[in-house]
Amino acid sequence: MPQIDVADETFVVAPPSAVAAAFADPAAWPGFWPDLTPSVYADRGAEGLRWTVTGALTGTMEVWLEPMLDGTLVHYFLRADLPGEPTPRRARQERTRRQLAAKALAFRLKGALEQGRAPGCAPAAAAVPPSAVS
Repeated sequence: MPQIDVADETFVVAPPSAVAAAFADPAAWPGFWPDLTPSVYADRGAEGLRWTVTGALTGTMEVWLEPMLDGTLVHYFLRADLPGEPTPRRARQERTRRQLAAKALAFRLKGALEQGRAPGCAPAAAAVPPSAVS
């Protein structure tokens, strides 16, 4: 069982292709995960990406994009270990930090892709460049 196991879901009123584009650019990843080095092992297009990660953690990460209503349910998973043998307290702190960072990224993405969309209005057709999210 990994020391860090994070799962998050956030609904974004944007098509899966626009959400996928925000995650697909490797130049955006340091802004999303500054202390991790992701390496794609499964590019699933509008369904998301899967990475191995190294750096501050070693393990796997996934963004699964599920079409829902007039948008996308963004599922985020991070399963990884800290280097060495961290104390249980250190592992808990890191897990909490990663959970908060995942939700912060999801809300940045949501804000950029929805761009002030009024409640009840359809999503904009134009994709937002990944640099607008980082």
